[in-house]
Amino acid sequence: MRHCAAAAAALLLASLGMSGPARAQPAGTASGQKMAHSGAVALKDFTFHDGSHLPELKLGYTTLGEPHRGAGGEIDNAVLLIHGTGGSGASYLTPEMAKALFDPGAPFDKDRFYVILPDMIGHGASSKPSDGLRMAFPAYDLADMVEAQRRALVERMGIKRLKLIGGMSMGGMVTFQWATTHPDMAEKFLPIGAYPVEVAGQNRMQRKLAIDAIKADPAWQGGNYMQQPLSGLRTATSIQMLMSGSALNLQTTYPTRETADRFVERSMAASLASGRDANDAIYQSDATRTYNPWDGLSRIRAALLWINFADDLINPVSLGIADKALARMPNARFVLVPASEETRGHGTLGQPEYWINEVKRFMAE
Repeated sequence: MRHCAAAAAALLLASLGMSGPARAQPAGTASGQKMAHSGAVALKDFTFHDGSHLPELKLGYTTLGEPHRGAGGEIDNAVLLIHGTGGSGASYLTPEMAKALFDPGAPFDKDRFYVILPDMIGHGASSKPSDGLRMAFPAYDLADMVEAQRRALVERMGIKRLKLIGGMSMGGMVTFQWATTHPDMAEKFLPIGAYPVEVAGQNRMQRKLAIDAIKADPAWQGGNYMQQPLSGLRTATSIQMLMSGSALNLQTTYPTRETADRFVERSMAASLASGRDANDAIYQSDATRTYNPWDGLSRIRAALLWINFADDLINPVSLGIADKALARMPNARFVLVPASEETRGHGTLGQPEYWINEVKRFMAE
């Protein structure tokens, strides 16, 4: 089906994590469902991967469902789902996504599972440069995200093991990071829209181009701006929008100059109106710079379902990475969602109808 430009723009921006902060909201549409609950934990004396330090690191989160305690008193029904670059835990609470994931009979039915949707470092309600430190904020990476979340789960939430750790885009990379550094932390792992290799080539280039575009805007002023450097943010968003779409879908949905131009205008307006902070965006885009779980893949013994998209420009199938990676993970299964006029490249993350049945099957195994 074809969507109007406004709806498609909103979906694409949501899949990119460029829709701005969102508050907890009712998950799904079925009557009688429970509300999502938001909270935060404060980790004292947090030391980052590079040796930098914060006396207190705040981590926001949203939860669905209720924790269940087994015979030993430990929580045994927790699921952790991690958002993409620039997003937050609320990224999973759009009506379409929440219905597919959390409704009765869905893979993470919140009447059965205790679902935790964290805001990773630098995102959402968690500590980030825009809180005040600006470019003096520690240069966090994905390993820092995992360690902070591990401490929050074990030390503050009393969760020693999860039923599943999963995520999309950056969240998929964080899932691979979890699986290789703490392979016993979950019964199952679910990375979607990610590769378990160093971020290099085209993927790193689009990130650096976006970062450089912001820094090249005179209004950025070394991060000490009084108003957002909108020209730089617009260019950064444009790069990410093109990388996250699908040529076939965009040509099919916007077949004329007028419709294409209108989509760009509405997408840019929505992104710039979202309140996205330039320094936060720089840190978010650069957080993958040390990521490379490749050598640790052989440590993964838990069941792992890995889903990518055939028309994803950020994780192109032509690189041939999947077969080599699967040879290192004995209990992994890889699903490649075929391209069509309706799939949206990396943005297919926001179209659960194309991959949710695989997740249901995985959770039933």
